Amino acid sequence: MIVPIEPVPAPPKRYDIIIDTLPPLRFEVPVAIVTNPTVARLHLKRVLERIEASKVEVFEVPDGEEYKTIDTVLSILDRLFAARFDRSSLLIALGGGVIGDMTGFAASIYQRGIGFVQIPTTLLAQVDASVGGKTGVNTRWGKNLIGAFYQPEAVYIDPDFLSTLPKREYAAGIAEVIKMAVMFDREFFDFLEGHDLFERSSVVRMIARSVELKAEVVNQDEKERGLRAVLNYGHTFAHVIENETGYGRYLHGEAVAIGMVMANELAVELGLLGRAEADRIRALLERYGLPVRYRVEDPEAFYEHFFLDKKTAGGKVKFILPGGSIGTHTMRDDVDPDLVRRVLARFGG
Repeated sequence: MIVPIEPVPAPPKRYDIIIDTLPPLRFEVPVAIVTNPTVARLHLKRVLERIEASKVEVFEVPDGEEYKTIDTVLSILDRLFAARFDRSSLLIALGGGVIGDMTGFAASIYQRGIGFVQIPTTLLAQVDASVGGKTGVNTRWGKNLIGAFYQPEAVYIDPDFLSTLPKREYAAGIAEVIKMAVMFDREFFDFLEGHDLFERSSVVRMIARSVELKAEVVNQDEKERGLRAVLNYGHTFAHVIENETGYGRYLHGEAVAIGMVMANELAVELGLLGRAEADRIRALLERYGLPVRYRVEDPEAFYEHFFLDKKTAGGKVKFILPGGSIGTHTMRDDVDPDLVRRVLARFGG
């Protein structure tokens, strides 16, 4: 006997992304702010002054990608239970992409789901990680292999938070901006080449266009069944680099910068991208001090690690590559493994 169940599908969740000075925030439910000691020292006082709620708790977790684990998420959940938070409660992610990913994941599974708000404080989180509802943690097998698609209630992007950001962290965010431009918008890439991305008006325009592009993609493909996978340009290689180096040597955006260069080399070999355009992308990355070199000790081991990536399916590695020129993209799962290994071997010297 088969009894069909046809749940009424929920409408797509709509939420606002506000790019401006952080406004006063009023909540009629208990709120817990999840942050780390570095961000708390720099920004927590200011944020607390803008929040009004029935109860406000602050949960600090260790700082760094190496702490983006299920154990850290469990510690957040434990504190929620100890503080007697219920299903009406709200989490606020105050920090970079690591804080946002873990807070969103905790919100998605606490009592089967509570609301959360993103207040990103790094450029990488403002232009990419805070938008789109990807949440999760790393494992010894790879990056973000445990997680959920879970959209926030709102995202508050305040460019003033960037004034305290170390130059290296800022550059890591620029890598994600360049990624977006290379995949979707040649005019935006030209803008990035022609402007000082530390100047205030350029920063606001850079953030706004990046968020617009990300939102356009997520609106079409929330669960990454097609177009959204294009946002992983550079990431297939980057996730292997991060795993090989224990998530400690490179910031995420730095690994993505190297991964973009690797992807571009593969695209040149496939005849998809001209050498001049590959050099333009590399030069823009280098302008902001981003790494573009990585020593691949074992090309075969590096290649095999691709198969732990979420984008690999049916025993085929899916590569996200420029589609012929800057501003276009293609996805290929038919690349000769020997060609990939030869490209990887070039990074062994």
